[in-house]
Amino acid sequence: MPIIKESKEWFQEINQRYVPGQSFALEIDQTLYHKQSKYQDVLVFKSTAHGNVLVLDNRIQCTERDEFAYQEMLAFLPLLAHPNPKRVLIIGGGDGGVLREVIKHPKVEEVVLCEIDQDVIDVSKKYFPEMFKGFLSPKATINIGDGFEYLKIHKNEFDVIITDSSDPEGTS
Repeated sequence: MPIIKESKEWFQEINQRYVPGQSFALEIDQTLYHKQSKYQDVLVFKSTAHGNVLVLDNRIQCTERDEFAYQEMLAFLPLLAHPNPKRVLIIGGGDGGVLREVIKHPKVEEVVLCEIDQDVIDVSKKYFPEMFKGFLSPKATINIGDGFEYLKIHKNEFDVIITDSSDPEGTS
């Protein structure tokens, strides 16, 4: 975990490939969870300015303070582009934010979320309860596994497919 040392610890995200000469840092108030899952390094910390922060493989995925902006955009742009989005597939999205937003759409009847890493769902439930709300909907079906493999089996079953997976390299 890249950290700037001062009187407190800082989480620093550096990506010279996409933003050379810059970094983004958040002051850590408390580390809440840190574990290497089967698929990635999972870190949750409470920041002094952005609330709880989810980090996967040293890349910030969301913060409590501003997650809604990303989640709403990722969910509603494809939903509004389709005239009747009844069945929706979300690949990734284990934090639950996109699922929460998709379920808000009045025409959506069923949402399948395929998340490869159960640990991401577990930390969302514990540390991001507002984002986790979508998992509690009767419209939601959760599949733990590779979303792209799921899609090979379930062809032409969905009106809208949203990919909210971590990038294999770099920022989301």
